[in-house]
Formats: sequence, structure tokens, C-alpha cells
Amino acid sequence: MQQLMYAEVGRYAWGEAPEPELTAPEQALVRPIAVACCDLDVAVAQGRLPMPPGHAVGHEGVAEVVAVGDAVRGVGVGDRVIVPFQINCGQCRACRRGVSASCEAVPLMAMYGMAPLAGLDGGGFMADLVLVPFADAMLVPVPADADPVAIASMSDNIPDGWRGVGPYRAELAALDPADRRVLVSGRLSIGLYAVASAAALGVHVDYVDTDPDRLAIAEKLGAVVHDRDKPDKATEPYPVTVHTTAEPDLLAAALRATWPDGVCTDTGIYPQPVELGLLAMYTRGVRFVTGRVNARAVLPEVVELLAGQDLSPAVVRVVAWDDAPSVWPTMTGKTVFVR
Repeated sequence: MQQLMYAEVGRYAWGEAPEPELTAPEQALVRPIAVACCDLDVAVAQGRLPMPPGHAVGHEGVAEVVAVGDAVRGVGVGDRVIVPFQINCGQCRACRRGVSASCEAVPLMAMYGMAPLAGLDGGGFMADLVLVPFADAMLVPVPADADPVAIASMSDNIPDGWRGVGPYRAELAALDPADRRVLVSGRLSIGLYAVASAAALGVHVDYVDTDPDRLAIAEKLGAVVHDRDKPDKATEPYPVTVHTTAEPDLLAAALRATWPDGVCTDTGIYPQPVELGLLAMYTRGVRFVTGRVNARAVLPEVVELLAGQDLSPAVVRVVAWDDAPSVWPTMTGKTVFVR
């Protein structure tokens, strides 16, 4: 079968790979039909995240089930499903307590599309077929009225945006109406999906960025937008803040914009040491959340919350499947490849 391979910065190509087969009763084979680039995919394509060559790409997407093992009960052939990017068994202690990103049945960071980072490489979604080792534990049916292109990032970036807001819905609802406010510091599609989640909760959301295109998208998704560089230039602090830029100075600004005993969620990856200013955080009681999203564990709640939201504005480009080798290196925003 064919799969899209990372050759070097600026160059991707179709490569031949053995066709996966069912080898255990709990497995399934799926055929990706809409694959989105993750924010990390864009960073790799642009050379901002150095990666060794030779791995299959793509870890966000909607697929059609083409074969299931004898033990699979949750999905059947022909079903359209969301495939979470992390591989998890659904049965171990970690999975049972909702931390599917740290499944104990597979090596740490087992996932699709990022072999150099993965404890277990599941291959890439830009392929003819993909093996899902734990079908009932992993696959989530696509809602009947959902647009596969709009929700292709349900595998990763959409839940990653949700986790900065969704877990605090009860906390926000308990506040006075005027205080039900969320601040999102953008630069990536994850921030835009955080906006969509806040809008779906019915709370006021301010989005800070300097890119006119992302500002326009955030406004369509329900935010009041602010064209400025720092998120802490607001007049009032926020009970919930979300920071997605992976820039330490902007993270510090987001922490300053969080009110006493509020929560700041950061989705960035920082290879370098970062000074957090723990004394100021301690003094004001600011809670700071970082880490990888537990995509599969939160997907049912994310799908339910965003069922009525139009997420299509976050997709900046839709591309034919066969054009992937030429388009993948040029991506600058959320791009979806369709068969």
C-alpha cells in the first residue's frame, strides 16, 4: 500500500509499505477518508521541529472501518469513526482512570504519525489502510450529521483545545454571569478550538493574536478578538486562561492574566528550560496545567459539547488526497486532505 513519508524539510513523497492485517480479535482496519495536519505537522514541515526522515505522517483523521476482529463489538464494517492519535488499550489502570495518553499496555507516547517521538509507532494516517490495535477502546463513531472535514482534528487538536476550557465548565457556571470569561492566547489551531469550546459552553471568550487570518477565524468561532501581542494587557484578569503559543514570555503574560485561584492551561511543548515565576503564582494561588491531552478519554464529552458547533472556519484549506506530497510541505494552517 502507499503512505505519505517525510523525506526531509520541504519534501514528502508516497512510499510503499506492507498492507496491515488483522492479527488479533480486538483489532480493526480503517481507511482514512479525511486527514488533517496537526500543529506539530506544520512545525515539522517548516523545519521548526527537527525530525529525522523516513517516517509515515498524519495522526488526525476520520476513517471508514473496512475490517474488524471477532471480538470487536463497538463498530462494524462501513462505520465512520474518529481515530484518536494515541494508542491505548482501554483496560489498564491508566486507561480506567482516564489517562489514556499514558496507557500501561503500550510504550509511553505510543501514537500514529510521529514515529521519532513514539514509544510505539502506529504508522501514519496518510495511508491506504491503518491498523487499530484496540478497536473498541479507541474508535469513536462519527455523529451522523457531522462533516468529516470539519471534525478531522478530533483525533488531537480539537480535544487539546477543549481541555483548556471544558474541564472547568462547572467552575465557570458557578461564577457570577459577568465573571464567566475565558482568555485564549493564540498562534495555533489549538487556540481556535479552545475558542470553539468556550463558545459552546456559552461563556464570554476573548482571543488574543496578531495574525489577521486567525483573528478572523476566532471571531467566526465565537470570540471577541484582540489584535495585540500580549494576553495580559486586558483590564480585568480571567478565571480561565488558555495559552498555546509555546513562547515563554507569552506564557508568563497568560499567567499574569489569570485571576487569583484561577487556572491557566498551557498546551505548548518547551524543549528549553522555562522560568515560571512560582512565587507570584503561589502568592495568587494560580493553578497551572500542562501535559499531553488524554484524547480518547475525553472524546465522548468533546463530541457531545461541540455537536452543534460549526468548526469548519478553523480549516483553512481542503486538498485532494493525491496532491498531498506537494501540499504537505507548504502548510501554514489547518489543512485537510480528502479522498
